[in-house]
Amino acid sequence: MSEQHFSTPADIPARAGAGLKACHYENILENAPDIGWFEIHAENYMGDGGPPHHALKQIRDRYPISCHGVGLSIGSEQPLDQDHLARLKTVCTRYAPGLFSEHLAWSTHDTGFLNDLLPVPYTEETVSRVAEHIDQVQNYLGRPMLLENPSTYVAFDESDMNEIEFLRQIVERTGCGLLLDVNNVHVSANNQHYSAEGYLDEFPVEVVGEIHLGGHAEDEDDDGAPLLIDAHDREVADLVWSLYENLIARIGPRPTLIEWDNDVPDWQTLFKDVERADAVLRSAAKQHSHAA
Repeated sequence: MSEQHFSTPADIPARAGAGLKACHYENILENAPDIGWFEIHAENYMGDGGPPHHALKQIRDRYPISCHGVGLSIGSEQPLDQDHLARLKTVCTRYAPGLFSEHLAWSTHDTGFLNDLLPVPYTEETVSRVAEHIDQVQNYLGRPMLLENPSTYVAFDESDMNEIEFLRQIVERTGCGLLLDVNNVHVSANNQHYSAEGYLDEFPVEVVGEIHLGGHAEDEDDDGAPLLIDAHDREVADLVWSLYENLIARIGPRPTLIEWDNDVPDWQTLFKDVERADAVLRSAAKQHSHAA
């Protein structure tokens, strides 16, 4: 297939969007749902051509897209993979997404890639390493990136600052923005016994360019205490919706993604959560308009 480049970034509206999945291509192209935008995982489109690019080109013609990476290993102690970074740049050049984001995590060791997004200790050393990697990414791509807060299950003894202080330092040093995953906040707060509401009150929302909502699984730790797993395999939980509604009422509408990456349902099931998020955003837009 001939390759087409989109020269203008696709501005992401302050509406709800959905993660783009191959099983939904046909429905989206045939029915043109009323949705604000779609988000792609960059690694799914690092090949040169084929059906994924054929479908994405048509969808990008109709909708804005954002690009979310899961393989840069921003928090790794080893250097960034330059081949991966080059493939990422090709995707961003080809489709000119309105936003690009990555996880605060590491997933590589030596020459191996781990099928998980692992946390980092919150230390000055880690701040310097992550900031250096983000600077490399932003300079190489020629665009700012958003860094996503992680879902965590344990805390590192060597951490000498909390997560929000860590994120603030990263933003100050690199000029990057933040992606606020509200489900990750709920999961981490439950697992580490702190207040999700208090965390969101302190979060630097002025640099939040995108919000994620996803589903989580409920389990137990070795002591029988509740343990939440960031599974992305079900609808958004009511407690997460409550956190999100309060957040948006306070800060105003922000582009919001419904994540459903495992056990992906039919389009209508996914779209129900998209519509619910859109309703929250519309209500907040009216309230903030009246206040202004």
